[in-house]
Amino acid sequence: MTHVSTADVAITGLGLVTPAGIGVEANWNRIRAGTPCAAPDPVLKGMPTDFSCRVPGFDPDELLGGFAGWQLDRFVQLAVVAAREAIADAGWDPRTWDAPRVGVVLGNSLGGAETFEEQHRALRDDGPALVSPLAVPKYLPNMVSGQVAIDCGARGANLVVASACASGAMAIGMARDLLRSGRCDVVLAGAGEAALTPTVVAGLHKMGALSKRCDAPETASRPFDAGRDGFVAAEGAGILVMERADDAGDRARALVRGYGTTCDAHHATAPDPEGAGIERALREALADAGVEPSAVDHVNAHGTATPMNDVVEARMLRRVLGERPAVTSTKGVTGHTLAAAGAIEAAYTALAIQHGEIPPTANLEHQDPEIAVDVVHGTARAGAVDVAVSTSMGFGGHNAALVLTPA
Repeated sequence: MTHVSTADVAITGLGLVTPAGIGVEANWNRIRAGTPCAAPDPVLKGMPTDFSCRVPGFDPDELLGGFAGWQLDRFVQLAVVAAREAIADAGWDPRTWDAPRVGVVLGNSLGGAETFEEQHRALRDDGPALVSPLAVPKYLPNMVSGQVAIDCGARGANLVVASACASGAMAIGMARDLLRSGRCDVVLAGAGEAALTPTVVAGLHKMGALSKRCDAPETASRPFDAGRDGFVAAEGAGILVMERADDAGDRARALVRGYGTTCDAHHATAPDPEGAGIERALREALADAGVEPSAVDHVNAHGTATPMNDVVEARMLRRVLGERPAVTSTKGVTGHTLAAAGAIEAAYTALAIQHGEIPPTANLEHQDPEIAVDVVHGTARAGAVDVAVSTSMGFGGHNAALVLTPA
Protein backbone atom coordinates (compact mmCIF):
# COMPACT_ATOMS: atom_id res chain seq x y z
CA MET A 1 0.00 0.00 0.00
CA THR A 2 1.27 3.45 -0.90
CA HIS A 3 0.58 6.65 1.02
CA VAL A 4 0.07 9.63 -1.27
CA SER A 5 -1.29 12.29 1.05
CA THR A 6 -1.12 15.26 -1.33
CA ALA A 7 -1.66 13.62 -4.72
CA ASP A 8 -4.03 15.35 -7.12
CA VAL A 9 -7.20 13.36 -7.72
CA ALA A 10 -8.90 13.36 -11.10
CA ILE A 11 -12.42 12.71 -12.30
CA THR A 12 -12.04 10.31 -15.23
CA GLY A 13 -15.64 9.29 -15.83
CA LEU A 14 -19.12 10.69 -15.35
CA GLY A 15 -22.52 9.00 -15.25
CA LEU A 16 -25.81 10.83 -14.83
CA VAL A 17 -29.42 9.65 -14.52
CA THR A 18 -31.54 12.63 -13.52
CA PRO A 19 -34.77 14.42 -14.37
CA ALA A 20 -32.71 16.21 -17.04
CA GLY A 21 -32.19 12.92 -18.85
CA ILE A 22 -30.39 9.59 -18.95
CA GLY A 23 -26.74 10.08 -19.77
CA VAL A 24 -24.24 12.93 -19.54
CA GLU A 25 -24.97 14.39 -22.96
CA ALA A 26 -28.72 14.62 -22.41
CA ASN A 27 -28.14 16.16 -19.01
CA TRP A 28 -25.74 18.81 -20.19
CA ASN A 29 -27.96 19.82 -23.11
CA ARG A 30 -30.93 20.40 -20.82
CA ILE A 31 -28.94 22.01 -18.01
CA ARG A 32 -27.24 24.51 -20.32
CA ALA A 33 -30.60 25.30 -21.93
CA GLY A 34 -32.12 25.94 -18.50
CA THR A 35 -35.29 23.95 -19.23
CA PRO A 36 -37.12 22.98 -16.00
CA CYS A 37 -38.15 19.36 -15.44
CA ALA A 38 -40.96 19.65 -12.88
CA ALA A 39 -44.28 18.17 -13.97
CA PRO A 40 -47.47 16.67 -12.51
CA ASP A 41 -46.75 13.28 -10.93
CA PRO A 42 -49.48 10.58 -11.20
CA VAL A 43 -48.14 8.89 -8.05
CA LEU A 44 -48.88 12.07 -6.11
CA LYS A 45 -52.29 12.78 -7.61
CA GLY A 46 -54.71 14.19 -5.06
CA MET A 47 -51.99 15.24 -2.63
CA PRO A 48 -51.32 18.85 -1.56
CA THR A 49 -48.08 18.69 -3.58
CA ASP A 50 -48.88 16.74 -6.73
CA PHE A 51 -45.79 17.36 -8.87
CA SER A 52 -42.13 16.35 -8.84
CA CYS A 53 -39.07 15.88 -11.01
CA ARG A 54 -38.79 12.26 -12.13
CA VAL A 55 -36.24 10.65 -14.46
CA PRO A 56 -37.95 10.52 -17.87
CA GLY A 57 -38.24 7.28 -19.80
CA PHE A 58 -36.40 5.12 -17.27
CA ASP A 59 -37.14 1.47 -18.06
CA PRO A 60 -35.11 -0.84 -15.78
CA ASP A 61 -35.95 -3.92 -17.85
CA GLU A 62 -34.48 -2.27 -20.94
CA LEU A 63 -31.50 -0.63 -19.23
CA LEU A 64 -30.54 -3.33 -16.73
CA GLY A 65 -32.21 -6.56 -17.73
CA GLY A 66 -35.39 -8.14 -16.43
CA PHE A 67 -34.10 -9.13 -12.98
CA ALA A 68 -33.55 -5.54 -11.87
CA GLY A 69 -37.20 -4.58 -12.10
CA TRP A 70 -38.07 -6.73 -9.09
CA GLN A 71 -34.75 -7.36 -7.33
CA LEU A 72 -33.58 -3.75 -6.98
CA ASP A 73 -35.33 -0.68 -5.63
CA ARG A 74 -35.42 2.31 -7.95
CA PHE A 75 -32.71 4.26 -6.09
CA VAL A 76 -30.29 1.41 -6.77
CA GLN A 77 -31.44 1.01 -10.38
CA LEU A 78 -30.65 4.66 -11.10
CA ALA A 79 -27.21 4.35 -9.51
CA VAL A 80 -26.27 1.17 -11.37
CA VAL A 81 -27.15 2.75 -14.74
CA ALA A 82 -25.16 5.88 -13.87
CA ALA A 83 -22.20 3.79 -12.68
CA ARG A 84 -22.10 1.81 -15.91
CA GLU A 85 -21.95 5.04 -17.92
CA ALA A 86 -19.23 6.48 -15.69
CA ILE A 87 -17.08 3.36 -15.92
CA ALA A 88 -17.33 3.30 -19.71
CA ASP A 89 -16.64 7.03 -19.87
CA ALA A 90 -13.46 6.50 -17.85
CA GLY A 91 -12.28 3.87 -20.34
CA TRP A 92 -12.39 0.99 -17.90
CA ASP A 93 -13.45 -2.59 -18.49
CA PRO A 94 -14.34 -4.06 -15.07
CA ARG A 95 -13.22 -7.47 -16.30
CA THR A 96 -9.64 -6.21 -16.44
CA TRP A 97 -9.23 -3.93 -13.43
CA ASP A 98 -7.63 -4.96 -10.13
CA ALA A 99 -10.93 -5.45 -8.31
CA PRO A 100 -9.60 -5.37 -4.70
CA ARG A 101 -8.16 -1.92 -5.45
CA VAL A 102 -11.47 -0.50 -6.71
CA GLY A 103 -13.66 1.17 -4.11
CA VAL A 104 -17.26 2.40 -4.07
CA VAL A 105 -18.41 5.33 -1.91
CA LEU A 106 -21.99 6.39 -2.54
CA GLY A 107 -24.53 8.52 -0.73
CA ASN A 108 -28.16 7.82 0.07
CA SER A 109 -30.55 9.00 2.75
CA LEU A 110 -34.00 7.49 2.37
CA GLY A 111 -33.18 4.00 1.15
CA GLY A 112 -35.80 2.01 -0.69
CA ALA A 113 -38.74 4.24 0.16
CA GLU A 114 -40.82 2.79 -2.69
CA THR A 115 -40.14 -0.74 -1.47
CA PHE A 116 -41.01 0.16 2.11
CA GLU A 117 -44.37 1.63 1.13
CA GLU A 118 -45.18 -1.28 -1.19
CA GLN A 119 -44.37 -3.86 1.47
CA HIS A 120 -46.28 -1.98 4.15
CA ARG A 121 -49.36 -2.08 1.91
CA ALA A 122 -48.85 -5.81 1.37
CA LEU A 123 -48.62 -6.40 5.11
CA ARG A 124 -51.66 -4.22 5.86
CA ASP A 125 -53.88 -5.58 3.09
CA ASP A 126 -52.83 -9.22 2.76
CA GLY A 127 -50.91 -10.17 5.87
CA PRO A 128 -47.29 -11.21 6.54
CA ALA A 129 -47.36 -14.13 4.10
CA LEU A 130 -47.39 -11.65 1.21
CA VAL A 131 -44.40 -9.61 2.37
CA SER A 132 -41.54 -10.20 -0.05
CA PRO A 133 -38.29 -11.89 1.09
CA LEU A 134 -36.61 -9.07 -0.81
CA ALA A 135 -38.28 -6.38 1.31
CA VAL A 136 -35.27 -5.77 3.56
CA PRO A 137 -32.42 -6.11 1.02
CA LYS A 138 -34.27 -3.84 -1.41
CA TYR A 139 -34.89 -1.24 1.29
CA LEU A 140 -31.43 -1.04 2.91
CA PRO A 141 -29.64 2.25 2.06
CA ASN A 142 -26.25 0.49 1.83
CA MET A 143 -27.49 -1.46 -1.19
CA VAL A 144 -26.72 1.54 -3.38
CA SER A 145 -23.00 0.85 -2.98
CA GLY A 146 -23.34 -2.89 -2.46
CA GLN A 147 -25.27 -3.51 -5.67
CA VAL A 148 -23.07 -1.17 -7.73
CA ALA A 149 -20.06 -3.14 -6.50
CA ILE A 150 -21.77 -6.43 -7.36
CA ASP A 151 -22.61 -5.13 -10.83
CA CYS A 152 -19.06 -4.05 -11.67
CA GLY A 153 -17.04 -6.41 -9.47
CA ALA A 154 -15.47 -3.72 -7.26
CA ARG A 155 -14.01 -5.51 -4.21
CA GLY A 156 -12.22 -2.67 -2.41
CA ALA A 157 -13.50 -0.31 0.27
CA ASN A 158 -17.29 0.01 0.11
CA LEU A 159 -19.10 2.74 2.03
CA VAL A 160 -22.42 4.56 2.15
CA VAL A 161 -22.69 8.16 3.31
CA ALA A 162 -26.03 9.18 4.85
CA SER A 163 -25.74 12.93 5.44
CA ALA A 164 -29.03 14.01 3.90
CA CYS A 165 -28.55 16.47 1.03
CA ALA A 166 -24.79 16.69 1.59
CA SER A 167 -24.32 12.93 1.09
CA GLY A 168 -23.17 12.98 -2.54
CA ALA A 169 -20.58 15.70 -2.01
CA MET A 170 -19.27 13.98 1.12
CA ALA A 171 -18.96 10.70 -0.77
CA ILE A 172 -16.74 12.44 -3.32
CA GLY A 173 -14.61 13.91 -0.55
CA MET A 174 -14.25 10.53 1.13
CA ALA A 175 -13.35 8.89 -2.17
CA ARG A 176 -10.62 11.46 -2.65
CA ASP A 177 -9.26 10.60 0.79
CA LEU A 178 -9.20 6.88 -0.06
CA LEU A 179 -7.20 7.59 -3.21
CA ARG A 180 -4.79 9.93 -1.46
CA SER A 181 -4.19 7.41 1.30
CA GLY A 182 -3.30 4.75 -1.26
CA ARG A 183 -6.05 2.40 -0.09
CA CYS A 184 -7.67 2.40 -3.53
CA ASP A 185 -6.53 3.05 -7.08
CA VAL A 186 -10.00 3.68 -8.50
CA VAL A 187 -13.14 4.79 -6.65
CA LEU A 188 -16.71 5.12 -7.87
CA ALA A 189 -18.14 8.05 -5.93
CA GLY A 190 -21.51 9.76 -5.94
CA ALA A 191 -25.05 9.04 -4.81
CA GLY A 192 -28.47 7.75 -5.77
CA GLU A 193 -31.89 8.69 -4.42
CA ALA A 194 -35.46 7.80 -5.44
CA ALA A 195 -37.99 8.60 -2.74
CA LEU A 196 -40.88 10.26 -4.55
CA THR A 197 -43.47 8.37 -2.54
CA PRO A 198 -46.67 9.77 -1.04
CA THR A 199 -45.35 9.45 2.52
CA VAL A 200 -42.01 11.16 1.86
CA VAL A 201 -43.54 13.95 -0.20
CA ALA A 202 -46.34 14.47 2.35
CA GLY A 203 -43.73 14.75 5.09
CA LEU A 204 -41.72 17.32 3.15
CA HIS A 205 -44.92 19.23 2.42
CA LYS A 206 -45.91 19.29 6.10
CA MET A 207 -42.47 20.67 6.94
CA GLY A 208 -43.11 23.57 4.58
CA ALA A 209 -40.09 22.62 2.46
CA LEU A 210 -41.88 22.19 -0.88
CA SER A 211 -43.12 24.68 -3.44
CA LYS A 212 -46.89 25.01 -3.59
CA ARG A 213 -47.10 26.01 -7.28
CA CYS A 214 -49.33 23.10 -8.28
CA ASP A 215 -50.94 25.21 -11.00
CA ALA A 216 -47.62 25.79 -12.78
CA PRO A 217 -45.10 23.16 -11.64
CA GLU A 218 -42.60 23.97 -14.39
CA THR A 219 -42.08 27.35 -12.70
CA ALA A 220 -41.93 26.02 -9.15
CA SER A 221 -38.19 25.50 -8.67
CA ARG A 222 -36.84 29.06 -8.72
CA PRO A 223 -33.60 29.40 -6.77
CA PHE A 224 -32.64 32.93 -5.71
CA ASP A 225 -35.87 34.37 -7.12
CA ALA A 226 -37.85 36.78 -4.97
CA GLY A 227 -40.96 34.61 -5.47
CA ARG A 228 -39.43 31.29 -4.45
CA ASP A 229 -41.51 29.26 -2.02
CA GLY A 230 -39.73 25.93 -1.61
CA PHE A 231 -38.02 23.17 -3.54
CA VAL A 232 -39.38 20.52 -5.91
CA ALA A 233 -38.68 16.95 -4.81
CA ALA A 234 -36.70 14.95 -7.36
CA GLU A 235 -34.89 11.67 -7.93
CA GLY A 236 -31.60 10.85 -9.62
CA ALA A 237 -28.09 9.48 -9.49
CA GLY A 238 -24.68 10.89 -10.25
CA ILE A 239 -21.54 8.75 -10.29
CA LEU A 240 -17.94 9.90 -10.76
CA VAL A 241 -15.00 7.61 -11.44
CA MET A 242 -12.05 9.03 -9.54
CA GLU A 243 -8.37 8.17 -9.78
CA ARG A 244 -5.04 9.72 -8.87
CA ALA A 245 -4.18 12.24 -11.55
CA ASP A 246 -0.85 10.57 -12.36
CA ASP A 247 -2.73 7.36 -13.16
CA ALA A 248 -5.51 9.13 -15.05
CA GLY A 249 -3.29 10.88 -17.58
CA ASP A 250 -5.22 12.35 -20.49
CA ARG A 251 -8.43 10.58 -19.38
CA ALA A 252 -8.93 13.22 -16.66
CA ARG A 253 -11.98 15.46 -17.08
CA ALA A 254 -11.24 17.68 -14.05
CA LEU A 255 -9.42 17.63 -10.73
CA VAL A 256 -10.98 17.52 -7.27
CA ARG A 257 -8.51 19.87 -5.59
CA GLY A 258 -10.21 20.67 -2.31
CA TYR A 259 -12.78 19.31 0.12
CA GLY A 260 -14.23 20.66 3.35
CA THR A 261 -16.96 19.36 5.63
CA THR A 262 -18.51 20.65 8.84
CA CYS A 263 -21.66 20.46 10.95
CA ASP A 264 -23.80 23.39 12.08
CA ALA A 265 -24.87 21.64 15.31
CA HIS A 266 -27.76 24.08 15.23
CA HIS A 267 -31.11 22.56 14.16
CA ALA A 268 -32.47 19.36 12.65
CA THR A 269 -33.67 20.95 9.42
CA ALA A 270 -32.81 24.67 9.35
CA PRO A 271 -29.35 25.95 8.46
CA ASP A 272 -27.38 28.12 10.84
CA PRO A 273 -28.90 31.55 10.08
CA GLU A 274 -25.41 33.06 9.89
CA GLY A 275 -24.16 30.35 7.53
CA ALA A 276 -21.16 29.75 9.77
CA GLY A 277 -20.99 26.01 9.13
CA ILE A 278 -21.08 26.13 5.34
CA GLU A 279 -18.64 29.06 5.46
CA ARG A 280 -16.15 26.98 7.43
CA ALA A 281 -16.58 24.09 4.99
CA LEU A 282 -15.91 26.37 2.01
CA ARG A 283 -12.89 28.01 3.60
CA GLU A 284 -11.56 24.57 4.54
CA ALA A 285 -11.98 23.35 0.95
CA LEU A 286 -10.24 26.42 -0.48
CA ALA A 287 -7.33 26.05 1.95
CA ASP A 288 -7.11 22.34 1.13
CA ALA A 289 -6.89 23.24 -2.57
CA GLY A 290 -4.36 26.01 -1.96
CA VAL A 291 -6.68 28.45 -3.73
CA GLU A 292 -7.39 32.05 -2.75
CA PRO A 293 -11.08 32.97 -2.56
CA SER A 294 -10.51 35.69 -5.15
CA ALA A 295 -9.52 33.04 -7.71
CA VAL A 296 -12.93 31.32 -7.79
CA ASP A 297 -14.69 31.78 -11.13
CA HIS A 298 -17.86 29.76 -10.64
CA VAL A 299 -20.06 28.37 -7.88
CA ASN A 300 -22.63 25.63 -8.40
CA ALA A 301 -24.61 26.54 -5.31
CA HIS A 302 -26.79 24.34 -3.13
CA GLY A 303 -29.57 26.83 -3.97
CA THR A 304 -32.68 24.84 -3.06
CA ALA A 305 -35.21 27.66 -3.64
CA THR A 306 -36.32 27.62 -0.01
CA PRO A 307 -36.61 31.15 1.35
CA MET A 308 -34.08 30.82 4.16
CA ASN A 309 -31.48 28.56 2.52
CA ASP A 310 -30.91 30.76 -0.50
CA VAL A 311 -30.37 33.94 1.54
CA VAL A 312 -28.07 32.24 4.06
CA GLU A 313 -25.98 30.67 1.31
CA ALA A 314 -25.80 33.80 -0.85
CA ARG A 315 -24.68 35.97 2.06
CA MET A 316 -22.01 33.42 2.89
CA LEU A 317 -20.78 33.32 -0.71
CA ARG A 318 -20.57 37.11 -0.79
CA ARG A 319 -18.57 37.18 2.48
CA VAL A 320 -16.09 34.54 1.38
CA LEU A 321 -15.81 35.04 -2.38
CA GLY A 322 -17.00 38.59 -3.02
CA GLU A 323 -19.11 39.45 -6.02
CA ARG A 324 -16.82 38.05 -8.74
CA PRO A 325 -17.87 34.39 -9.16
CA ALA A 326 -20.68 33.45 -11.52
CA VAL A 327 -23.20 31.57 -9.38
CA THR A 328 -25.80 29.10 -10.57
CA SER A 329 -28.21 26.61 -9.03
CA THR A 330 -28.98 23.75 -11.39
CA LYS A 331 -31.86 22.74 -9.09
CA GLY A 332 -33.95 25.20 -11.10
CA VAL A 333 -33.85 22.53 -13.82
CA THR A 334 -33.58 19.24 -11.91
CA GLY A 335 -35.40 19.99 -8.68
CA HIS A 336 -33.81 18.75 -5.47
CA THR A 337 -32.53 15.19 -5.75
CA LEU A 338 -31.84 15.11 -2.00
CA ALA A 339 -28.87 12.82 -1.21
CA ALA A 340 -27.87 12.70 -4.88
CA ALA A 341 -27.75 16.47 -5.32
CA GLY A 342 -24.11 17.05 -4.39
CA ALA A 343 -22.85 14.33 -6.71
CA ILE A 344 -25.00 15.41 -9.64
CA GLU A 345 -23.96 19.02 -9.17
CA ALA A 346 -20.28 18.12 -8.89
CA ALA A 347 -20.64 16.43 -12.27
CA TYR A 348 -22.28 19.56 -13.69
CA THR A 349 -19.43 21.62 -12.25
CA ALA A 350 -16.87 19.41 -13.99
CA LEU A 351 -18.80 19.81 -17.25
CA ALA A 352 -18.87 23.59 -16.84
CA ILE A 353 -15.08 23.52 -16.51
CA GLN A 354 -14.68 21.29 -19.55
CA HIS A 355 -17.04 23.23 -21.79
CA GLY A 356 -16.16 26.72 -20.56
CA GLU A 357 -19.84 27.44 -20.04
CA ILE A 358 -21.87 28.18 -16.91
CA PRO A 359 -25.51 27.02 -17.00
CA PRO A 360 -28.29 29.46 -16.12
CA THR A 361 -30.47 29.31 -13.04
CA ALA A 362 -33.89 28.38 -14.38
CA ASN A 363 -37.01 30.36 -13.44
CA LEU A 364 -35.04 33.32 -12.08
CA GLU A 365 -37.24 36.28 -13.06
CA HIS A 366 -36.71 38.76 -10.23
CA GLN A 367 -33.60 38.18 -8.14
CA ASP A 368 -34.18 38.58 -4.42
CA PRO A 369 -32.54 41.90 -3.46
CA GLU A 370 -31.08 40.19 -0.37
CA ILE A 371 -29.07 37.92 -2.69
CA ALA A 372 -26.13 40.10 -3.66
CA VAL A 373 -24.18 37.68 -5.84
CA ASP A 374 -23.83 37.34 -9.61
CA VAL A 375 -26.46 34.72 -10.44
CA VAL A 376 -26.37 33.48 -14.04
CA HIS A 377 -29.86 33.44 -15.53
CA GLY A 378 -31.62 33.51 -18.88
CA THR A 379 -28.95 31.84 -20.99
CA ALA A 380 -25.70 30.02 -20.34
CA ARG A 381 -22.64 32.20 -19.90
CA ALA A 382 -19.48 31.38 -21.85
CA GLY A 383 -16.06 31.84 -20.30
CA ALA A 384 -13.07 29.98 -18.92
CA VAL A 385 -13.62 28.31 -15.55
CA ASP A 386 -10.25 27.78 -13.88
CA VAL A 387 -11.52 27.33 -10.32
CA ALA A 388 -15.04 26.17 -9.45
CA VAL A 389 -16.82 25.40 -6.21
CA SER A 390 -19.80 23.16 -5.47
CA THR A 391 -21.57 23.56 -2.13
CA SER A 392 -23.99 21.22 -0.34
CA MET A 393 -26.04 21.55 2.84
CA GLY A 394 -28.16 18.85 4.47
CA PHE A 395 -30.70 18.26 7.21
CA GLY A 396 -28.87 17.61 10.46
CA GLY A 397 -26.57 20.55 9.77
CA HIS A 398 -24.27 18.68 7.41
CA ASN A 399 -22.17 20.88 5.11
CA ALA A 400 -19.73 20.04 2.33
CA ALA A 401 -17.78 22.02 -0.24
CA LEU A 402 -15.72 20.82 -3.20
CA VAL A 403 -13.15 22.75 -5.23
CA LEU A 404 -12.68 21.61 -8.83
CA THR A 405 -10.14 22.80 -11.40
CA PRO A 406 -9.24 21.84 -14.99
CA ALA A 407 -7.21 18.69 -15.43
